[in-house]
Amino acid sequence: MALDQSFVGRSYPPTDPYEVGREKIREFAQAVGDTNPAYTDPEAAKALGHSDVIAPPTFVFAITFKAAGQVTTDPQLGLDYSRVVHGDQKFAYTRPVRAGDRLTVTSTIEAIKSMAGNEILDIRGEVHDEAGEHVVTAWTKLVARGADAAEGEA
Repeated sequence: MALDQSFVGRSYPPTDPYEVGREKIREFAQAVGDTNPAYTDPEAAKALGHSDVIAPPTFVFAITFKAAGQVTTDPQLGLDYSRVVHGDQKFAYTRPVRAGDRLTVTSTIEAIKSMAGNEILDIRGEVHDEAGEHVVTAWTKLVARGADAAEGEA
């Protein structure tokens, strides 16, 4: 079933604030194997001009992907999430994410395309801090594999 094209441009309400913790940043940096001391040592981060430790660039994926759940679970959109694979991810930062930030995400459907029997959904997540200042924009591309493509792999 094709996704509803009228959803292009639809925005969903901002998420509840997510408080970024030093330990979460440290755990994420370890998980991705990034040893930059600005991610784990407040003094190293301050030496680089930051008020506290900063997060690796892909840290916000967890926050924005969770926020995109408002889109993917919207029953009116018609997305069969059991057929979805992650297609692409990119970020554009205004400033780094810092420990202590309280971030909200507003998700917007930027595009819906059909290609080779698959549905491609582009979601933009605008991340703002507690003061309403822009921190980062994240774009997530999801591919809902068509029934023929999914059955061919069985």
